[in-house]
Amino acid sequence: MSLSLLSRNVARKLLFIQLVAVMASGLLFSLKDPFWGISAVCGGMAVLLPGMLFMIFAWRHQVHTPAKGLVAWSFALGEAVRVLATFGLLVVALAVFKAVFWPLIVTWVLVLVLQILAPAVINNKG
Repeated sequence: MSLSLLSRNVARKLLFIQLVAVMASGLLFSLKDPFWGISAVCGGMAVLLPGMLFMIFAWRHQVHTPAKGLVAWSFALGEAVRVLATFGLLVVALAVFKAVFWPLIVTWVLVLVLQILAPAVINNKG
């Protein structure tokens, strides 16, 4: 199996695990109040959506072989856009939708931790 295909499979599994965590967290917080559940989903989506965009960006740029030195710059640019998009989504959730702070932040941190730990678990099992 090529490295490109392997990394796509890991990325898809990671996105699926994150999505399941967002939905589970939203359902659990909904037991207290439905708006808490919506706030939790907003917090998770603030990590999940920019992560999806970053992965699509990375997959599209795998096709082309960039000049030496441009790989690091394109990665840094993609990562910067991802961080700004995450920050923007959190601001929109808190300021515009008036999301509840604690469910939003707890789910945001949960999905961030999964983003860091899940690839190691996926790679060890695969």
